[in-house]
Amino acid sequence: MAYERQELSAAAAEEQREICARINAVLGPGERYALVDTYGCQQNESDSEILRGYLAAMGYSFTEEEERADVVVVNTCAVREHAQMRVFGNVGALSAQKREHPEKIVVLCGCMAQSPEIREKVKRSYRVVDLCFGTNELWRFPALFEKTLEVHGLPGNRGRVFEATDEALVAEGLPRQRDGKVKAWLSIMNGCNNFCSYCIVPYVRGRERSRRSEEIAAEAESLVLAGYKDITLLGQNVNSYGRGLEGELNFAGLLRKINAIDGDFRIRFMTSHPKDATEELFTAMAECEKVAPHLHLPLQSGSDRILKAMNRGYTAESYLKKTELARKLIPGLVLTTDIIVGFPGETEEDFLDTLRLTETVGYDSMFTFIYSPRPGTPAASWENGASREEIQNRFDRLLKSANAQAAAIHKAQEGKTLRVLIDATNKGEYTLSSRSAGGRLVHLRGDASLLGRWAQVKITGSNTFALFGEII
Repeated sequence: MAYERQELSAAAAEEQREICARINAVLGPGERYALVDTYGCQQNESDSEILRGYLAAMGYSFTEEEERADVVVVNTCAVREHAQMRVFGNVGALSAQKREHPEKIVVLCGCMAQSPEIREKVKRSYRVVDLCFGTNELWRFPALFEKTLEVHGLPGNRGRVFEATDEALVAEGLPRQRDGKVKAWLSIMNGCNNFCSYCIVPYVRGRERSRRSEEIAAEAESLVLAGYKDITLLGQNVNSYGRGLEGELNFAGLLRKINAIDGDFRIRFMTSHPKDATEELFTAMAECEKVAPHLHLPLQSGSDRILKAMNRGYTAESYLKKTELARKLIPGLVLTTDIIVGFPGETEEDFLDTLRLTETVGYDSMFTFIYSPRPGTPAASWENGASREEIQNRFDRLLKSANAQAAAIHKAQEGKTLRVLIDATNKGEYTLSSRSAGGRLVHLRGDASLLGRWAQVKITGSNTFALFGEII
């Protein structure tokens, strides 16, 4: 793959906008609808905002009903097998609609589609798909879509468009259509250089490519002016931000730059790699009043032997020291993590090392996963000595421990007063949801008119997954 950092030219970005206008003119007046179905991480959600931005420029409105949609876009995730199988199942289920409405256009894109093997499988076995392209082609969506329309416009021609490139660009100026008016994703970089032995991300998103801090700060300021109050900076490893980009800030510097923007808003970020989490970062988090006191620091395993096999670049001891330093420097820190159970070669003792370390750290929340082999990664070919039953038993024990920790930590919040941002509505007794500075979920009673507002809340109850409160 070619990983030299290259930026999309202004002329190329303008050409895509012109194509959108041309498509809109060719399709003419009248209602037409698109559905963008997103799988996977926050970065995929951010990519879907660009897809929707382009579709809106082509004259499409949006629907959640597949039957109503003239265009169905499936933006895929390749990180776990379960998500991949769901994609194939849901795409296959569109065949009946396609037979009834052959003019419906089905698009499959994203991380799965960056893989040549997946594109070939889709081309051969999923005839319902008209357009298939990978992550590196996102900025070219209008040109690819226009080609799809041209193919559909030829009588009797049922050709399909399958294109991908290894050329990964940093693209500015792409249109976005965001969901809601309270929270916003802000991508600061893409790709990953770490090559953990289980992870497909470097192969489908390429090497690290950082945006320039001036562009990021300008986008952040525009979001604040538009009324967004919760901005999440996105990257596969935000701690590596700016690396290799001459004259740029590092991630701690970027946090300080965005923190200096006028306005009452919060800054969050996902995700940090432990080996690159530094005292400088923790100090910036502590000193920047708009940066949320929340650190998602994926551990993956508490066994040094497994961490080495995973190519994680740290030990259990060094990880523990970083969490202790972060808690010392950042008042009220909320700490969350990811754990993989059943990695190839994991023994019961390795698992117990993980269980002991998670209980020593005391996480507010843990996202736990059973290892899912990804074709193309080194670990995919490694044998696993543990049975499925043993792995499931370990997973269940870890989940039980994680839930007990979370319930105890939440119980300790009862009686406290927290400042929250009301960001969603609920059904049932507690009609509103909100987030504390540390990202804790707080359910409230109140009217939908409060959506998007700050509130002081007294915590009156809790369970494993959330707090319950009353607006003061």
